[in-house]
Amino acid sequence: MLNFRNVNILFLALLALTIGADIRFGIAWYVYLILPFLYSIILFYGCYFVHSNFFIPVICSLKTDEKVVAISFDDGPVAGNTGKILQTLKDNDVKAAFFCIGNRIADNEDVLKQVYNEGHLIGNHTYTHHFWFDMFSSKKMLSDMQLMDELTNETIGKKPKLFRPPYGITNPNLKRAITNGNYIPVGWNARSLDTVIKDEEKLLSKMMGKLRPGAVFLFHDTSDATVAILPAFIKYIHTNGYQIIRPDKMLNLQAYA
Repeated sequence: MLNFRNVNILFLALLALTIGADIRFGIAWYVYLILPFLYSIILFYGCYFVHSNFFIPVICSLKTDEKVVAISFDDGPVAGNTGKILQTLKDNDVKAAFFCIGNRIADNEDVLKQVYNEGHLIGNHTYTHHFWFDMFSSKKMLSDMQLMDELTNETIGKKPKLFRPPYGITNPNLKRAITNGNYIPVGWNARSLDTVIKDEEKLLSKMMGKLRPGAVFLFHDTSDATVAILPAFIKYIHTNGYQIIRPDKMLNLQAYA
């Protein structure tokens, strides 16, 4: 199993073998550069691919043959778009998950209350969603995450238990923060890239192609293209015989602490 602990053991063993070979036979100096290069590539993979489970197990989908999927939205609540998304979900009797950024709650308390009151899940997506969040100490990460919890609790009377890492990046510090905060990390296996893809037809086609049993779809409240294609996407899911289930219920997870 490829994880942080096993990779460290493997590369320490390879380093010992390399040193032993150098003492006994003599090897070129550049051979010593190969190990850290390979090690850094594996670490990059582990950090930047949320489904890798490299540092900590992250739940990204459901292993099933049943035609069920879940839809999630990151980076809200935002004025305008979140409300439009909620209306589409209501029109189609669909429940979803909203992984919210804490510092966007202050001006959108009514929107957050609407998300909760209409039966959707609210998850933790940190307070700041800082660009360098993955460089924070574990203590600073946890403080940031807990601040989001506090604002959510003040608004809806609930503390999120499900946590989604900003940008999907994980590392040892985040593992400690998640463990110490008793969160359940949740990712995705069907990423829309709707923060980059602005072409509505291209976005819809991309997400249609990712329809699989047990899929967890990732969209963003901030994307106008997502707002535009969501009705057609939900219709496509239903037309193909799939049910859309709230992520915590599909994955059998505890939603709130």
